Amino acid sequence: MANKALYVLAGYDDETEKTLSGIQNRLYDLGFEGTQTKNIPMHFTLGSYDTEKEEELKARLKKAAKDHKAFKVSFTQIDLFQNPANDVLFITPEENKEMLSLKDDFSDNKDQYPWAAHTTMLIDKPEVIHDAKQVVSNEFKPFSGRVEKLYLYEFWPTRHIMTVQLEA
Repeated sequence: MANKALYVLAGYDDETEKTLSGIQNRLYDLGFEGTQTKNIPMHFTLGSYDTEKEEELKARLKKAAKDHKAFKVSFTQIDLFQNPANDVLFITPEENKEMLSLKDDFSDNKDQYPWAAHTTMLIDKPEVIHDAKQVVSNEFKPFSGRVEKLYLYEFWPTRHIMTVQLEA
């Protein structure tokens, strides 16, 4: 399938996962659906790759897990990307040197947009995102968490390939 790709994702500690997914689940409870991929961990994307790089990426994730320690991130704001078809509502983990060092390990990706760390809450039409942003604004309070995992996924359909833990 031509539109299949592999994605390297950076995942969070259990408490951060619970906090972020709780905000997203509040949107779902209120009837927001969106087109974002569901039933995957909260994350920010480090890069996308062609499917033939699967074995190489498995090795690279294992190496990155040895080379990088888990690190703290602060979540301080809600923001959005405005696109022609749909907008993306997200919560931003602030960039820090550990995050950028990890990102450098995956800078050879085939991403079509400039990289910006973000954890997606909802992808939908601008008028829906406008309403959803109010909900997220009411639910969100700045907090700190940790990046502790790396995931390798294939999309579409969704296939979890592997998870590695960053050193403590």
